[in-house]
Amino acid sequence: MDINQARFNMIEQQLRPARILAADVLTLFAEIKREDFVPPAYRHLAFAATAIPLGHGAHMLPPELEAHAMQTLAMRRHEKVLEIGSGSGYMAALLGAHADHVLSYEIEPALADSARVNLEHARVRNVQVVTGDGLVAHPTRDQFHVIMVSGAVADVPKVLLDQLKPGGRLFAVTGMRPALEATLIHRIGDHFERIALFETDADFLRGAEPVPCFVF
Repeated sequence: MDINQARFNMIEQQLRPARILAADVLTLFAEIKREDFVPPAYRHLAFAATAIPLGHGAHMLPPELEAHAMQTLAMRRHEKVLEIGSGSGYMAALLGAHADHVLSYEIEPALADSARVNLEHARVRNVQVVTGDGLVAHPTRDQFHVIMVSGAVADVPKVLLDQLKPGGRLFAVTGMRPALEATLIHRIGDHFERIALFETDADFLRGAEPVPCFVF
């Protein structure tokens, strides 16, 4: 596989047709080597329009969804970012390119270790991967300009909304199958404005699955 040609094709045949037109976002996908964050067995799928298995029931988000998240969040330089669900570390690397610092939580220890290794190899120095559940309250109670939920949640938990600075933005995939939606949340003072962007699909984060509905 010609890696550079495959990367070019991903940008021109997947991202641009999906209306990913922000020059800074397209540059990130050209420069940050996605193939270095993909498990070796799936390297041939590094630029495919598909979710790539990472093990432990997790998948790497498809390029189009990653790019939509970056374009929607419209990050400014030197922002403080929280990510929930490190996965392979690729989304954190994208976020880190425009952030002052990224704090990324990964509940699965093996994936957290892998993400750290991938980020180290990519020489990404401003991302801290923490092994733990980012959907529960933490004692620091830090607030962030940007929160990226790298997976689906039935609804965005209050603990994340509380960690969003006024003026901040949060991106998540929310709802229940078969109607999951990419969602942008703006915090305006103590008010949260939710914008449904488009229908999509993603793995539910562990502990964030919808409560089963029983039909009698």
